[in-house]
Amino acid sequence: MPNANEVSPSVLSQEQRRAVNEPLRGAPVADDLARRFQEAGFSLALVGGSVRDALLGRLGNDLDFTTDARPQDVLKIMRPWADAVWEVGIAFGTVGGQKDGWQIEVTTYRSEAYDRTSRKPEVSYGDSIEEDLVRRDFTVNAMAVALPEKAFIDPHGGLDDLAAGVLRTPGTPEDSFSDDPLRMMRAARFAAQLDFEVAPEVVKAMGDMAGRIDIVSAERVRDELNKLILSPHPRKGLTLLVETGLAERVLPELPALRLERDEHHRHKDVYDHTLIVLEQAMALESEGPDLTLRLAALLHDIGKPRTRRFEKDGRVSFHHHEVVGAKMTKKRMLALKYSNELVKDVSRLVELHLRFHGYGTGEWTDSAVRRYVRDAGPLLDRLHKLTRSDCTTRNKRKASALSRAYDGLEERIAQLQEQEELDAIRPDLDGNQVMEILGVPPGPVVGRAYKHLLELRLENGPMGHEAAVAALKEWWSKESEAE
Repeated sequence: MPNANEVSPSVLSQEQRRAVNEPLRGAPVADDLARRFQEAGFSLALVGGSVRDALLGRLGNDLDFTTDARPQDVLKIMRPWADAVWEVGIAFGTVGGQKDGWQIEVTTYRSEAYDRTSRKPEVSYGDSIEEDLVRRDFTVNAMAVALPEKAFIDPHGGLDDLAAGVLRTPGTPEDSFSDDPLRMMRAARFAAQLDFEVAPEVVKAMGDMAGRIDIVSAERVRDELNKLILSPHPRKGLTLLVETGLAERVLPELPALRLERDEHHRHKDVYDHTLIVLEQAMALESEGPDLTLRLAALLHDIGKPRTRRFEKDGRVSFHHHEVVGAKMTKKRMLALKYSNELVKDVSRLVELHLRFHGYGTGEWTDSAVRRYVRDAGPLLDRLHKLTRSDCTTRNKRKASALSRAYDGLEERIAQLQEQEELDAIRPDLDGNQVMEILGVPPGPVVGRAYKHLLELRLENGPMGHEAAVAALKEWWSKESEAE
C-alpha cells in the first residue's frame, strides 16, 4: 500500500500510467537495478526529469534515480553491474553509469543549501524520499516512481502542474531560491524548454531575490544560460530574466538594449529586434540547435547603446557598433567562462554581421568577395544565416531587395569557389619557396612577403607560379631599396 504521500498508479489515467511505465518497460535495467538495491537493503526510485519527461512522452536515454543508499554503497552496487561507472558528481551525492546504452545517475536523498558567502552548495543527506522531493526545484520535477513496486509518488501536486503547464516550487519560492539561487535561472530555462508559465509568486520571488544569483559561480550560470538559449522557446526564458532583473546580473548587455526610442521613431526597438533575429536564426538552423549562431544573434547588436548618436538631421546612428559589440561580446563571454574558441567565433560573427551591407546592389569586386570569404573563414555558413536573420524590416519591398542582394552574393561566392577553391585561399608561393627565391632565413621578412602575396592573391585571383615569383622579386627589390 502506498503511504500518505504516494498516489497509487490506479489514480492515474490509462495514458498517464502508460507514460509512467514506459521507461520501465523500455528499460529493464531500471527493474534490474532496483532489485539489486532491494537485495542490498536499500530503496530506489525513478525521479525528477525522467518522470516528468516520461509523462510528457519525451523521455530520452537518461534515467535519474534517487536512493537512501550513501554514495559508497551505490558504488558497491553499481560497479559489478554497469558497463561503466563514473564519480564526477560524487561530492554532491551522485554516481553516474552506463548500462546497455542507458545513461544512469543515482543520487542519494539529499538537501543542499547555500550560506550567504559561499558559491558552492553544502550537501547533507536525507533519509526519506519525501525529504528529498521537497528540496527539489519545481513540483514537476518532484515526482517519483518507487521501484520495483512502481508506486507513483507526488506529494506536491506536480502532476496537476504538469497538466496545467505551470512551474511552481514544492515549498515557498523564497526558501527554494535561498537554498540554491540558480533555481531562479532554472525557472527561466524550464519555461523556455517546456513552454510553461511561471507561477506569479515564483516570478515575484525571482525579482525580489535576483541579487542572490551573484553568489553562484559563473560556470553554473553559463551552463543554465546555454540550456535556455538552446531551448525551443528562448525568447520566453530571456524575457523572464530581463523582467525579473536577473539578466541585469548575468547578461546586463541584454536589458541595456531596451533603448528609449526617439520621438520620431527613427530607429527600431533594439531589444525586440534582437529577440526576432534570434528566432529567425533558429529557423535557419539545419542540423539542430547551434549555440554559436544563437549567441551571435543574441549579442550582435550589444554595441548599439554605447555608440548611439542623435545626428543633426534627426537620424539616429550607431557607427562602428559591430566593432564595439565584438569587444563587449568577448568581455562578457570570458566573464561567463566560455571556451576561448567559442568566444573567438561568436565575437568574430558579431564583428562581421554588418559587412554585407556594404555590398549594396552587387557592386563588390571579386577581390572584395574573396576578402568576405577569407575573413569569415569556417564561420561563413553561420555568417550567411546571421546576416539573413538580421533583416527584420516590415517593409516588404526592402526585405525582398536585401534577400535578393544576399542571394546574389552567395551565388558569386559559389562561382568563385568553383573557379578558385576559395575556401582555402593561399598565396601562390609558400614560405619555403619564399625563403628559397629570396635567399633569406626564417623570420619577419618571410611573414611580410607571405602577407604581400596573399593580398595579391585576394586582389587578382590565382597568379600562377611565374607571375608570383616575379611579383615577389619586385616587392623584395622595393623593400631592399627602402632599407
